[in-house]
Order: sequence, then structure tokens, then C-alpha cells
Amino acid sequence: MEYIYAALLLHRLGKELTEENIKKVVKAAGVEPDEVKVKALVAALNEINIDEALKTAVAMPVTAAPPAEEKKEEVKKEEEKKEEEEKKEEEALEGLAALFG
Repeated sequence: MEYIYAALLLHRLGKELTEENIKKVVKAAGVEPDEVKVKALVAALNEINIDEALKTAVAMPVTAAPPAEEKKEEVKKEEEKKEEEEKKEEEALEGLAALFG
């Protein structure tokens, strides 16, 4: 991920996307650059128009997980529904027992 960020930073600053520049940015971030990853990234980005890719990128909305209390309430509601269904089934069976009992 740090390699992509380095490439985006260099692109934003109008610098050339070279192996050496990406290595410098990654190293400045405190990470020892991996030669293979840097070469692969530069090769892949040479074929891409970064401006167009950024314009067409779809941002994924971040949704927060519901609080624990809401989850507990949902579980309680589900349990109550199950209990109601069980009661209805029991009542129906009692009615049948009266007919044949």
C-alpha cells in the first residue's frame, strides 16, 4: 500500500514516477523499499493514465457498525417473534387435541 501512496504523492506533486523516486518516498516513510514491488509498480503505472483512473474511481462509503445495544435489541425482537410463533403452534395443536381427545 505504501508504494501506491508514494506513486500518488509523486503524481500529485508533478514528479516523474521512476523507481528511484518511489524508493526515496518509501524510504522517507521509514520503510525499506522492496525492489521487486517498486519495479512492478512502475511497469504497471507506465500503461495507466492516473488522472483518468482517479476520476473514474468509485469511492466506497464507509458505514459504521451499529452500536452493541441495537444488536441486543434486534436479537431480543427475533427471540420474541420465535416465542410468539411457538405459542401459536401450541395453541393450534391444543385445538386439534380437543377435537380428537
